[in-house]
Amino acid sequence: MSKQPGSSTAAQSDQPDTTHPADGVAPVAEAPRPARAPGAPVLALLAIGWLAAMLWSTREAISSAAAGLTAISLSAFALPGVISAALVAGAAVALAVTGLLARRGVDRATLRFVVAVGTGLLVGLAAALAINLTYADNATTNTIAGTSAAAAIIGGALAGARDAAPVGAVVTAALGTLVFVVAFSRARDPLFDLFGADGSQASLVSAAKWVSRTESLLAGLLAGLLAFGYLTWARRRALRRDPATPALRWPAYLVAGAGPGLLLLLAEVIIRIGGRTLLDLASALSEADAVAQTSLGTSRVDNGIWVLFVGALTALVAFGRTLGPAPHDDEPEPVED
Repeated sequence: MSKQPGSSTAAQSDQPDTTHPADGVAPVAEAPRPARAPGAPVLALLAIGWLAAMLWSTREAISSAAAGLTAISLSAFALPGVISAALVAGAAVALAVTGLLARRGVDRATLRFVVAVGTGLLVGLAAALAINLTYADNATTNTIAGTSAAAAIIGGALAGARDAAPVGAVVTAALGTLVFVVAFSRARDPLFDLFGADGSQASLVSAAKWVSRTESLLAGLLAGLLAFGYLTWARRRALRRDPATPALRWPAYLVAGAGPGLLLLLAEVIIRIGGRTLLDLASALSEADAVAQTSLGTSRVDNGIWVLFVGALTALVAFGRTLGPAPHDDEPEPVED
């Protein structure tokens, strides 16, 4: 039977094809969101508390100095602790604020970075204002305030990274490392005796070297374990929310373990640039002060390098121990005659 022009079949064939070429094709799956940083508000509070403690202890040390020259020397000695605390505080508070925005659906990269830098700026301004209001009004105070503000801004910028969980691990490990270094100072005298310090100059130098290495080694181990523990915790929380969340790969653990050492080295760069005036004033007091400042700077760099490598290695080893054996093919390979 032939098809007539007026038939329904012909009418259907004359209709334009409205089917979209993409119809019937499965939509492309969205890229998985990176794991969030759990406990960021608590980290922010702890970091702010540590910064406040460093500012208070520095103020007490400077105020107790009997002479202006002693105040300059003490300010230079306390500057690294304040800068490190400001760097970590800026990162921790910015991490908490960006995490709050992410939970509300605002997670664009540019906006996240701008908010992180702005949060670090607010932390830095608050620290600088507290220093100017509570410390003596002089050039030393202005140097500490300005350098602390710069460190907080840089820390906030670091928290603007896309993957929040490794940043949270770095902040946690860095904060734990800073607390450990201060607590370790109480064990220095017994360790000097343990490493053979008998009062002579040579024995004191040798013992100081071994005490510093012991401190750096233990700090690196602690940093790596804290970073690994935080990432493991973040992974478990992410799986509770979404079982399809991809697992973090080994570079995340490497960066998290090395992060505290990198922050210590970054703090040293900030100190040598922003605090150059204060360090020069302290070095100009006497030849002994110049030697002391040079020795302290070298020791801080060595400590940062040790913490970096030991922390990275510890985190990687801990991560490697969680990996299961490689799957094996159950079917035997065919044997050729």
